[in-house]
Amino acid sequence: MTAAVAWYAEVFGTPPYFVRPEQGPLQYAEWRFGDDEDEFALMDARFRPVLAQPGGALVSIHVDNIQSAIDRLTSLGATVFDPITQRGEGWSSASVSDPFGNLLGLIQSPHWAARHAD
Repeated sequence: MTAAVAWYAEVFGTPPYFVRPEQGPLQYAEWRFGDDEDEFALMDARFRPVLAQPGGALVSIHVDNIQSAIDRLTSLGATVFDPITQRGEGWSSASVSDPFGNLLGLIQSPHWAARHAD
């Protein structure tokens, strides 16, 4: 967990704003980022719920340049899981596996960008 928190701190460029416990081995960490203050959390696998089957959800983060994001993540040790795929005009998605086996989705969308323009 400590290594994963350090890796994501490098990815996001900031340490988590919230960790538990505050002292001792990390069990949970949260980051806020972007204008919307979206949250990203990591939880030690010992505390995840037991599921009958694995889920199929993938949470994705919007990026301004998907190729640059893939390049940066892979330079930090991520592996491309789903390569960049055009989903529509100007809209692409991809996913990587972090060094700990978690999937991280990426989206580059002009629709999202237009809704969040200044």
